[in-house]
Amino acid sequence: MTDERGTDPLAQEFVRFAVEAGVLRFGEFKTKAGRLSPYFFNAGLFDDGAKLGRLASFYARRLLASGIQFDMLFGPAYKGITLAAAVAIELARLGRNVPFAYNRKEAKDHGEGGTLVGAKVTGNVLIIDDVISAGTSVRESIAMIQAAGATPCGVAIALDRQEKATENGADVPWSAVQYVRTQLKLEVAAIATLDDLLQYLETGEDPSLRAATGPVQAYRARYGT
Repeated sequence: MTDERGTDPLAQEFVRFAVEAGVLRFGEFKTKAGRLSPYFFNAGLFDDGAKLGRLASFYARRLLASGIQFDMLFGPAYKGITLAAAVAIELARLGRNVPFAYNRKEAKDHGEGGTLVGAKVTGNVLIIDDVISAGTSVRESIAMIQAAGATPCGVAIALDRQEKATENGADVPWSAVQYVRTQLKLEVAAIATLDDLLQYLETGEDPSLRAATGPVQAYRARYGT
């Protein structure tokens, strides 16, 4: 939801939190696609109870406002496991109690067996992850959810980088999030986007980050969708 200035308050609050937590950093970082990015978002650094709890609050608020109809959460291994559990706890605290499940990387051949852990995967299933880089994790999750007889209905992520994906080493004119929406036909709810990050930098709220504005703008102009 944006205000009269076209600003998304939840996204701006999240970007500020990510910067303060050291999860969102600025400098020069090499991405999986081989690009030199002026920023780096590492959700693995939401690494204590307070930060994880606050992160879950952002996910839950975004999901409840998104209108996506879901019956349960699914967390793809590995980061998605912690995220799905934390978001399920926060949703329950807000009055929306839903089950969650996740997958193992390797099937277990004893006990309950299989690759899925947690609640029975059924109904409309929402996938929880940190970012969508290439859509590979989403496709794998879709396959597991459908194999269980359920319906994948959407993906919730922390940050939409809004940049061109790559195929066979070449840039393509769509992002991984756009691919998930148009080709995989899933709704995507992102807490914040690269545009929200740029807006945060451009407001000058944190003077120490003023030098990062130009490089991020140039990166968006070159690789953005």
